[in-house]
Amino acid sequence: MKLTILGGGGFRVPLVYGALLADRAEGRVTRVVLHDLDAGRLDAVTRVLAEQAAGVPDAPEVSATTDLDEALRGADFVFSAIRVGGLEGRANDERVALAEGVLGQETVGAGGIAYGLRTVPVAVDIAQRVARLAPDAWVINFTNPAGLVTEAMSRHLGDRVIGICDSPVGLGRRIARVLGVKSPGEAWIDYVGLNHLGWVRGLRVAGRDELPRLLADPDLLGSFEEGKLFGVDWLRSLGAIPNEYLHYYYFNREAVRAYQQADRTRGAFLRDQQAGFYEQMRNPDVSALQAWDRTRAEREATYMSENRETAGAGERDADDLSGGYEKVALALMRAIARDERTTLILNVRNRDTLSVLDSDAVIEVPCLVDANGAHPVAVAPLPDHATGLVCSVKAVEREVLAAAESGSRSTAVKAFALHPLVDSVGVARRLVEGYAGVHPGLAYLK
Repeated sequence: MKLTILGGGGFRVPLVYGALLADRAEGRVTRVVLHDLDAGRLDAVTRVLAEQAAGVPDAPEVSATTDLDEALRGADFVFSAIRVGGLEGRANDERVALAEGVLGQETVGAGGIAYGLRTVPVAVDIAQRVARLAPDAWVINFTNPAGLVTEAMSRHLGDRVIGICDSPVGLGRRIARVLGVKSPGEAWIDYVGLNHLGWVRGLRVAGRDELPRLLADPDLLGSFEEGKLFGVDWLRSLGAIPNEYLHYYYFNREAVRAYQQADRTRGAFLRDQQAGFYEQMRNPDVSALQAWDRTRAEREATYMSENRETAGAGERDADDLSGGYEKVALALMRAIARDERTTLILNVRNRDTLSVLDSDAVIEVPCLVDANGAHPVAVAPLPDHATGLVCSVKAVEREVLAAAESGSRSTAVKAFALHPLVDSVGVARRLVEGYAGVHPGLAYLK
């Protein structure tokens, strides 16, 4: 079975390959093709993968190419983790937004819109190529903003593109752990929303909802990442546990101030950190795997550090430093390729799951997965406060898609202006001008 990884020179590719190495079952991936526009990054990651595979019998064969069509042709699965504009683009997203006093995070607010505007045209081109060159392939999208990009690709691939994210998985795992659930697989997680905009509203074990027990115990509730980040009182007021990215909405002013006061934005930190890693890879005597592992540990430990500092949440727990999206991707591939039925929280087309959104809107909910793909599970209606945010952000995503399709600068301004974390037409206009000035990928906006 052939797996093509787009963004194959990306830093987190070894996580995916490591998960593949642990998979010894029949019908596993036997060939991995890495695609990237940067041949140097491909060489670096290929070195890491070679060290990972050393001594592993029948390790999946790895090849690399800068030719997209060659990479896609004949693929059974396509894993998309591209970053249009690179980490320099992310750093620019943050800088331009913060200069206007608004959030520049890569998936939330102004930064997410800018990233989406330059990513959607590329993602659509990929989807069209997949439809032509590998029509039977399943596309697993991790490219951010994951929900928006998945929806753009679904207009060409239908249900054969599925978005994944490790945030809901990590959240469910943490809640299950503090409730004493031996295995997260024993729990049914009632999670609903959009990518990076969702809430856990229940956690059922043997048919019993254990979330009320958690919300009623302030010591237990304050003992894990989200309890520290949002505060016990706020979580009890919500009656739910929000995805960590909702910190940017609920504590927006504090988050913006923390980012403005930081020595470097997150994008600038990762740009510099990863530049150091890829520079090390120029030395053939350096252990690629050891250098990658050191860099990865630092990356995970500093995740959302400004938010945790604002909330006084302290350092991340050691159990939260192991990533997780590669496990979701592998579980999804197994379920489809082998009909190993499972339940995963995924980004899929709504159909009739959430009545406040149309059938084609991509949402993030628990899905039953089998050989025919991912099937969203019916969920209870959202509370009013969540409905307002979900509908508002989905409307913004639709304006981003319309701007990417039409090339209309005025539609791009509308997308920024309508976002609840921008809420100013004047600021929106300046953001579009600022982003167009630093991103060649936005030259299509007229």
